[in-house]
Amino acid sequence: MKIFKGMKRIIFLLLLTLTITCFACSSIIFSQEKASSKQLTFGMTVRTATPPYARAMILGAEEKAKEVGVKIIVVDSNDDVLKQLEQIDNFIAMGVDGFIFGGTIDTAAVIPGIKKLNEHNIPIMALDNCPEGGRVELWISFDIVQSSKKAAEAFVKVLEDKHGKIPEGVVIEITGALGDAFTNECYEGFHAIIDKYSQLTIVQGEGKWNNIDSFERTSDLLMRYGDEVVGIYIHTPDIMGPGVVSAVEQAGYDPKKFAMAGICMGPEGVDLIKKGKISAIVGQPALASGELAVQYLYDLCHGKDIPKIGDTVVKEGALWSPAIILENPRCEGAFMRLQGPLVPLEASPDDPRLWENKLK
Repeated sequence: MKIFKGMKRIIFLLLLTLTITCFACSSIIFSQEKASSKQLTFGMTVRTATPPYARAMILGAEEKAKEVGVKIIVVDSNDDVLKQLEQIDNFIAMGVDGFIFGGTIDTAAVIPGIKKLNEHNIPIMALDNCPEGGRVELWISFDIVQSSKKAAEAFVKVLEDKHGKIPEGVVIEITGALGDAFTNECYEGFHAIIDKYSQLTIVQGEGKWNNIDSFERTSDLLMRYGDEVVGIYIHTPDIMGPGVVSAVEQAGYDPKKFAMAGICMGPEGVDLIKKGKISAIVGQPALASGELAVQYLYDLCHGKDIPKIGDTVVKEGALWSPAIILENPRCEGAFMRLQGPLVPLEASPDDPRLWENKLK
């Protein structure tokens, strides 16, 4: 009888323990569900919100945030790195769940802000350019050197098509701001291809990322070299192409006479391609980078894996696919190298997948 009573006590204690355990597990699950139901907030700062490519990045981020139910706060640094550092401090004080770095005027000066975000365990995605220090989970962009090589190859092909062979002559290279990292990478990619052709003489004009300087330098070089010029390579036609084409036309030449190419298209580049005034441009997948940044921050906040070094991300029908994940050359973390379409050879300027055709 005592044994039977002892068994009953043991069974009672086991049932009590099981009940408490189940209740505790239920509480944990409820807490996780409650946490996951909390609306996430992401902060995003951009170098300047004026250029179309920046508006495309913002549009991509905002559309994806709406899709996944995330609140996103976008601020414009207006090319002021001190203002950008203040914006980062404000986002930290707000307790944002993730941060999107949409480019900066000074990739070194912004490092202290990036490190503060790291200290507060706020995950970072970088678009456009990338900080030179701290940790960024993913820098999502196209490869400037690789894209410039692709544009240079198209430039050479156009020269050959126009002349039946690679001609002797002068090629004007309109650069961005000299000393700028982006300019250096554009130069590296272009010269990796063009320097193979000794019959071509390359002369440079500093366009400084604007149409006024691009117009003036192109005008000066056309006046100096005249009919010797066979082509004009523009580092970024979106913000320097109109100035170059205006200089060509004002000098009395038909832009269609020359081979012209570069990277970063924008609405301006689309228009010039449609008019036949620029031969080919490698597009910058700006809108897609904004979409991907929000998606991967969302995944991280929900404990999901994001692409890691060595992976290849494939999305059927996407112009940026396949994207290889490499070690970030600028700071700790990974670099998601998006593909840029060569327009009009790989995609029509009217292709609805181009962000230039999605901006209003």
